[in-house]
Amino acid sequence: MTAAIVAQGLVKRYGETTALNGFDLEVAEGTVLGLLGPNGAGKTTAVRVFATLIEPDAGHAEIAGLDVVRQARQVRQTIGLSGQYAAVDEMLTGQENLELLGRLHHLGRRGARSRAWELLERFGLTEAANRRLKEYSGGMRRRLDLAGALVARPKVLILDEPTTGLDIRSREATWETVGELVSAGSTLLLTTQYLEEADRFADRIAVIEHGAVLAGGTPDELKDQVGGHRLEVTLSRPADLSRARSVLASVAAGEPVSDAEGRLSVTVAAADGVLVDGIRRLDAAGIEVVDASLRRPTLDDVFLALTGHIVETPTESSSEKEAQEVVR
Repeated sequence: MTAAIVAQGLVKRYGETTALNGFDLEVAEGTVLGLLGPNGAGKTTAVRVFATLIEPDAGHAEIAGLDVVRQARQVRQTIGLSGQYAAVDEMLTGQENLELLGRLHHLGRRGARSRAWELLERFGLTEAANRRLKEYSGGMRRRLDLAGALVARPKVLILDEPTTGLDIRSREATWETVGELVSAGSTLLLTTQYLEEADRFADRIAVIEHGAVLAGGTPDELKDQVGGHRLEVTLSRPADLSRARSVLASVAAGEPVSDAEGRLSVTVAAADGVLVDGIRRLDAAGIEVVDASLRRPTLDDVFLALTGHIVETPTESSSEKEAQEVVR
């Protein structure tokens, strides 16, 4: 398949900090790629290079066959971009913001107005359509910014943590609209802190850390790399965690992971009978279990195995508060 997004050996430094360090990526046309990594891994820097907001110090990148440095203007006409913070005009109403973008994309007055209203309905903003943006909450600004990225039905859509701060209904509306664009042939590069979104919507995933891609593949391929099933138990007494780790060492195929709440996760080599066996061993040691389950690896497990970090998903309330603070 033809590549819509290509990066080869990208390097970007900020003083003594190297944000991108030989970053390579390829995204096929009409597909969704999820770019995952811990905070500071280089995800947003890569997005800014693709969006022509900054130039790399070394390497090469193309969007739809256009060089992001030499053909930056044409690239900007090809992409739709939504960053982590809403890029909207506070002095205009929601409808005026979207109509302005439509006119800039040469949709014409009637076409811009029709597309603006379509997106306002899709993102639940019709009641606030004639209110100035300074009256919008952080979540409403975020929804309008996402709508703005979709106005021109771009060939390549770049979304940097698009649904952080949105409620479940708004997140679903976002993905329904984005899904329609991808079905029509658009390409999506996505960064997100919600790994279930990447698992559900991404065709392929790339995990980045220290400015370079550690691993890539479909969600199932990455899970297979981690291997095994997970035995998860929740103990009645968190103080028993250390003993529980020792008890389950005989069935573990990897280092157990635990938290302060009394939850313990162990990779097991074989799934048959291991759940019952593990509970029996803990019971024989006098360790009380309040919950136990056996499951396949998730992207959280992949993320932890590759980066050594656990993804901290932001709460809706904290994300909303952060967005409001940024726009003040």
